[in-house]
Amino acid sequence: MGPRLVRTVIAVSRSDVNDPTREYPEYAKGRATADDWAPAGEPPSADAGSDSAGATSSRTSHVGRGLFWAFGVLGLVVVLVLGSQAAGLWPSWRNPFAQQETDRTQPPVLQSIQDLSRFVAAEGNYQVIVDLEKDRRYVPDFLLNQRTLFVGVGSVEAYVDFGQITDGAVIVNEEDRTVQITLPAPRLTDADLDLASSYVFAEERGLLNRLGEVFGGDPNRQQQVYQLAEERIAAAARDSGITDRAEENTRKMLTGLLRSLGYESVSVAFVAA
Repeated sequence: MGPRLVRTVIAVSRSDVNDPTREYPEYAKGRATADDWAPAGEPPSADAGSDSAGATSSRTSHVGRGLFWAFGVLGLVVVLVLGSQAAGLWPSWRNPFAQQETDRTQPPVLQSIQDLSRFVAAEGNYQVIVDLEKDRRYVPDFLLNQRTLFVGVGSVEAYVDFGQITDGAVIVNEEDRTVQITLPAPRLTDADLDLASSYVFAEERGLLNRLGEVFGGDPNRQQQVYQLAEERIAAAARDSGITDRAEENTRKMLTGLLRSLGYESVSVAFVAA
């Protein structure tokens, strides 16, 4: 080996030891690609793109398997819950926005007790249609108007108050087996409005009336309609002859009762109180 060849080998050896094996180009931080990492003077390797695509495919595969298992577990939980609910082992689902009803009514307070000695001899059932309208003169109805069409159902009883019988009102003749009875004339009770059967058929309100209800409605707005219906029913009972039916029924009841006790003649008269 000549001196020139030795010097050449030594130079090459020093170059391999001290010099960098490969030089990498500079790249902008955060924007490096596989091509940027290719050695100087060498074309980008074809395996870089395949490696990147393989990594992307691998990540997609992992995400897909994760979603598959998540949906599988969720479906299993739903099946188990529904099965236990059907078997009665789990409480039924409830709508969180369902309407709830809370009764905060206070217990009734007894105000008085009244002893009655009434014999209810007849009862009349009535129905009335109340058409009540409140408006203002020279004001359009669409602004200020309130009209209510109410169907009222109620009853009135006709009774005889036996507690009002005075001394000498009952005369008994044991020899002739006769009885004479004088009773007070039948009376009528106040009209009893059946709220379960009564209802508002139609209602019209003006714009100002609706606005007034928004800022402060009247909770007793229907009270006047109820009172008017009761007055109409009471008037109809007075004109329907229900008191005559009460006298007839009372007379029949007492006659049958006293004849069953052995009295042959029973006379019942009514006088105004």
